[in-house]
Amino acid sequence: MITRIDNAHILTQDPARPVTDAVAFANGRILAVGQAARDLPADQVCDAGGRTLSPGFNDVHSHTVWFGQTLLEVDLSRATTPEDVYSALHEAEPNPDGWVVAAGFRPSGLDAPVEIEQLDRVTGGAPLLIKHNSGHAYTVNTAALHAAGVDPANPPEVEGGEFVCDADGHCTGLLDENAMRAIQEVTLPESGEEIARALELATRRYLERGLTSVTDAGVAGGWIGHSPREIAAYQNATLHTRMQVMVTMDVLHEISGHASDGTGWGLDGGLRTGFGDEWLQIGPVKIFSDGSLLGTTAALSENYACCSHHGYFQGDPEQMRTRALQAANSGWSLAIHAIGDAAVDFAIETLEEALDKHGVPAMPHRIEHGGVVRPDQIERLRGKPIVVVPQPLFIQAFGDAMADALGPERTAWSYPGKRLLDASLILPGSSDQPVAPGVPLEVMQAFVERRTASGRDYGPKDRLTPAEALYAYTAGSAAATGWAGRKGQVMPGQLADFVLLSQDPLQTDDLSTIDVAATIVGGELRYGSF
Repeated sequence: MITRIDNAHILTQDPARPVTDAVAFANGRILAVGQAARDLPADQVCDAGGRTLSPGFNDVHSHTVWFGQTLLEVDLSRATTPEDVYSALHEAEPNPDGWVVAAGFRPSGLDAPVEIEQLDRVTGGAPLLIKHNSGHAYTVNTAALHAAGVDPANPPEVEGGEFVCDADGHCTGLLDENAMRAIQEVTLPESGEEIARALELATRRYLERGLTSVTDAGVAGGWIGHSPREIAAYQNATLHTRMQVMVTMDVLHEISGHASDGTGWGLDGGLRTGFGDEWLQIGPVKIFSDGSLLGTTAALSENYACCSHHGYFQGDPEQMRTRALQAANSGWSLAIHAIGDAAVDFAIETLEEALDKHGVPAMPHRIEHGGVVRPDQIERLRGKPIVVVPQPLFIQAFGDAMADALGPERTAWSYPGKRLLDASLILPGSSDQPVAPGVPLEVMQAFVERRTASGRDYGPKDRLTPAEALYAYTAGSAAATGWAGRKGQVMPGQLADFVLLSQDPLQTDDLSTIDVAATIVGGELRYGSF
């Protein structure tokens, strides 16, 4: 059946024909645009009423299972005082495993820190897990520490993490980075049914935001995964959007084969980057090199402005490099989480070596986040087939705290945008949801505005135009995920993924005020109406 959308203002992202007024599609793919679309015998015609149609939005770095879980857990995202936290937890019911689990916690948004003694009191003896919205820390109570076999009066030292203690050496309940694994050892794995439920909820919410493709940036292992069978849960779930998944480096292992194939490093069966189809596909392998700016655990080359240390790597850099290169040798694209500029140095060096030894992969190598990218690093990356994946909404959500931690010079280098385009690099759109809100039009406005919650300019030289921001979330994201020329543009032969908008994003002062009227995935109307 041929469907045509007519009377539309279509922003195609095709440089040869940036605007048209009609598109025809069948069997999930675009057949024609403009007059050629009207010349086809359509079985169904949708009148857009002059509204704007764009390629569907594509978030290349989100956490879909985690986001779906937050919709089922105690919501602390609006807490501004410790009392708000205590009240929400006191009213919460433990889950079937007996734990109280909360999400969306942002300690920097409180006027005072929470106290473990009060957390013990309000949870009535049940173990408590509070997930920080950064994803790089937990706050727990004493019962949770005991459940994990941790002595609150004498917690162990952890490579690449910390059980934060008070002046007397007692655990405060704050667990940074790899210290979270102690809790995960007793709360994971989650059931496939629970994961599938979270995926259904999350991807349905994605449709409301105009998202048609999303990458889940870390599954199946490490501190970010939920189950060794997480990809199977993806296969069993009802997915409302196209999904790409990054398995974590923890999941990969040495695999054998014919002597002529050499030693491999990957998943059993030789599965690797690119396996799957247009609905569900394995993406790059996710490698965590450092932490976060909010937790001052991102690896900087010089001390933070707010404290007398410069963060740390999450493991031995040489060991991480060796494993990354083994994965690249086995056909994996690499996605290296690197926020501090020292971690970005590590990522660039590793990816350059992978390119030199193993060539350019079909799905680009990536640097996730780029929280601090110095000018010399931008020049080193210029024109290379390496994608930097920034999250501009961090600026609005956490920019004041990040600027205080970095100081003025490094703030100007933080989460680049325009500098990447000027260096002839691919710039995609991403949110890191649920670390920050994942509404694409809000993220695009942050790309354009680059202003903190208090109104401070944050790296203004990296501001984008609305057209550049929209391109990032469509064609730029397609290129970053190995789908250039197959989706992200309204062109014949590409996937029929569209979003219908209430206003033209190129003709408004605030993209975040635009409403999503309808979302089409694979030629099917999955949200809204015409």
